[in-house]
Amino acid sequence: MIRTLKEKESIKVLEINYIGNLSYIYQNRPFIAPITYFFDKANNVIIGYSAEGHKVNAMRKNNNVSLGVSNVNSVNSWESVLAQGAFLELSGSEAKSQLHIFSLGVKDLIINKEHRKLDFISEFSSKIYKDDLPVVFQIKIEEITGKMRRN
Repeated sequence: MIRTLKEKESIKVLEINYIGNLSYIYQNRPFIAPITYFFDKANNVIIGYSAEGHKVNAMRKNNNVSLGVSNVNSVNSWESVLAQGAFLELSGSEAKSQLHIFSLGVKDLIINKEHRKLDFISEFSSKIYKDDLPVVFQIKIEEITGKMRRN
């Protein structure tokens, strides 16, 4: 049976995961890129970061974005959530603070979900910044929807 997730159920899917597919528009065409994220439930925002490049430049021009997150066990057992919202680039101490929240949050999720110990952000994220700081951003969630299937 396929059914629509209640908002609380959709939020739970965002909370227990840290990898999603970020959708954005560039030159009137849709793009999707996998990202590591952290859902800050208290502020209803998704925190992420990236290097300067295509994705960040596109989101600066058109801040309408979405993040898709799925839990797939089988063709008959899955949950899928789409959080739509607005990209907001952070800077200065706010960016550093949010990156800290991101790293602690993702670290805790990995420890609890995968039962392994982590010490540094580089252990779960492929982007390591030596000279330049990453672009830290939030997605301010405007709408969240979800579906699930269980047989």
